[in-house]
Amino acid sequence: MADDDWGLSADLQEKNLAALNNLSLDTPPIPPPVPASQYVPQQNDDDDEPEPNPADISLMMKLVRTHLVEVTSDIEIQKKDPNSPLYSAKSFEELNLRPELLRGVYAMGFNSPSKIQETALPILIADPPLNMIAQSQSGTGKTAAFVLAALSRVNPNLKYPHVLVLAPTYELAVQTGKVAKKMAQYCPNIEFRFAIRGENLDRGHHITEPFLIGTPGKVFDWAVRFKFFDLKKIQVFVLDEADVMVSTQGHEDQSIRIHKLLPKNCQMMLFSATYSDEVMQFAEHIVPDPIIIRLKKEEESLVNIKQYYTVCKTPEEKFQALCNIYGTVSIGQAMIFCHTKKTAAWLVEKMSLEGHDVALLSGDLSVDQRIAVLNRFREGKEKVLITTNVCARGIDIEQVTVVINFDLPVNQRGEADCETYLHRIGRTGRFGKSGLAINMVDGNKSMAVLKQIESHFGKKIIKVDSNEVDDLEKMAKR
Repeated sequence: MADDDWGLSADLQEKNLAALNNLSLDTPPIPPPVPASQYVPQQNDDDDEPEPNPADISLMMKLVRTHLVEVTSDIEIQKKDPNSPLYSAKSFEELNLRPELLRGVYAMGFNSPSKIQETALPILIADPPLNMIAQSQSGTGKTAAFVLAALSRVNPNLKYPHVLVLAPTYELAVQTGKVAKKMAQYCPNIEFRFAIRGENLDRGHHITEPFLIGTPGKVFDWAVRFKFFDLKKIQVFVLDEADVMVSTQGHEDQSIRIHKLLPKNCQMMLFSATYSDEVMQFAEHIVPDPIIIRLKKEEESLVNIKQYYTVCKTPEEKFQALCNIYGTVSIGQAMIFCHTKKTAAWLVEKMSLEGHDVALLSGDLSVDQRIAVLNRFREGKEKVLITTNVCARGIDIEQVTVVINFDLPVNQRGEADCETYLHRIGRTGRFGKSGLAINMVDGNKSMAVLKQIESHFGKKIIKVDSNEVDDLEKMAKR
């Protein structure tokens, strides 16, 4: 069975492995972003932006979130054991962790548990061990939750793997490993081994590190084909990113085969950002008699965001409307969403020629390049971020005051994609601040889409004439 391969360049493989081997806790160097002037449209650039790779999205969300988003939803718990200790911990001290682990938690900048952590951790570290299925969006602290729980179960005196964390891709395994190493930085007796592409062991080798992090193909090979460790000795099994695991060909089968070789008394933890029917069926194969924790869906609240639309018949008219808006409305930073890579690249060039500091984000960029672009935008080095749906979710930059839908979001049937619309305009109005969303309508089809969005959210989207200064000034004042 081949190692898991995500098409990573040899240079990036070498860089990440070097970071792991050197126990580096800093973010590795990121290649510079692609300047707009050097962006070369591909032959298929007039096609719709392809659906972003779920692993790409998950990794990017983990890396760009420098702080936890304030989640307004409540925790929903479905418990199967009426005697389970379903209390919450409002501080890490309440968990009675080993002092060196607690020190590591605080060194990472965690002052108090997030919602998923305060509910999940008391259950996960309780005795006797309990199994769990937990759902929480990327960036809400679920990686830190299961890593801390797993670290609390490590017995350094056992010189073989007894904690196993399974991630769907090389990159996600590396990121999880960085979190685990940083959290265990004051625990010198806890050693880690990575079962990922590029890591090779001599035949007959027996792994002595207690904490093993890997991808399904490599872990299965090391355990079954080469007998480097014994799955029957695993005491804690964590399956991270279950939704990505299900969407990746072959990983679901490999994970189930690994699971079948684990002892019956092994503590099982499954974490996922989403729970479709497919993921739940997968979870039921993996985790017996679980306690299920979900974050209830956040309120679709648009209270702080004023929504407008303007009619523009052509892309050139849309661009002129943008210029008029910039000349009238006070804008901190803006995000502009386009439907295709070709439109985004064209708009970048037009705005750059007008003297605007513009960044481009599309699916043509690698994850590292996207992070570099987002970091520059977060730091204010560019005031405008032009992007496709790759950036619609989870990016929280407080300075964003305006979101412009250069193209309204639609699904494959040409109908309004209301969920994407909410995520797009939700990039403004963060943390209770007021925000402005401007939609550009270019014909009967897009007007029908706008009406569908109005009907879905039950909120009027006000028309504004982008050629009338008075209209724009009134919009700005509102």
